[in-house]
Amino acid sequence: MAANDNMVPHPITGRMVLFCLIGFFGVVAAANAIMIRAAVSTFGGVETASSYQAGLAFARESAAAQTQDELHWQVKANVRPMADNTLVEIEARDAAGLPLAGLDAVARLERPTDQRVDQNVALHDSAPGQFRGMIGPVAGQWDLVIELSRGGERVFRSRNRVVLK
Repeated sequence: MAANDNMVPHPITGRMVLFCLIGFFGVVAAANAIMIRAAVSTFGGVETASSYQAGLAFARESAAAQTQDELHWQVKANVRPMADNTLVEIEARDAAGLPLAGLDAVARLERPTDQRVDQNVALHDSAPGQFRGMIGPVAGQWDLVIELSRGGERVFRSRNRVVLK
């Protein structure tokens, strides 16, 4: 008899294989559940409820942009983080470089990836064609959306990417 004939291999039972398979798929299912929970809790969902309505709005915005370009206005914005808040300054001039008077201004800081954290900036006139407003401290990438209106009708709109630290 050879030396190897006396060694009895450890029997792997069907029950052991079953527990290993259940354990493996249990770990996979737990990892999937954690990832699904993280994805659902951090993503705000669909940005556009109706693509048809968004298409119509795009056509209106294109026409408004063409009308706006014909005005040749010069609108400059400055966003500065300060100690406890963020200062937004807007200066609007006509084609000749004169300050634009009689306008109402609205500004928003919009997060490019999550509209749930957008911030409205309350602006007030500091001089003809100049507007200032403060919001709480913000950091990161934002889109500064500026809208100027006269008599309730929007006459200017811009969107600019800003990075605040």
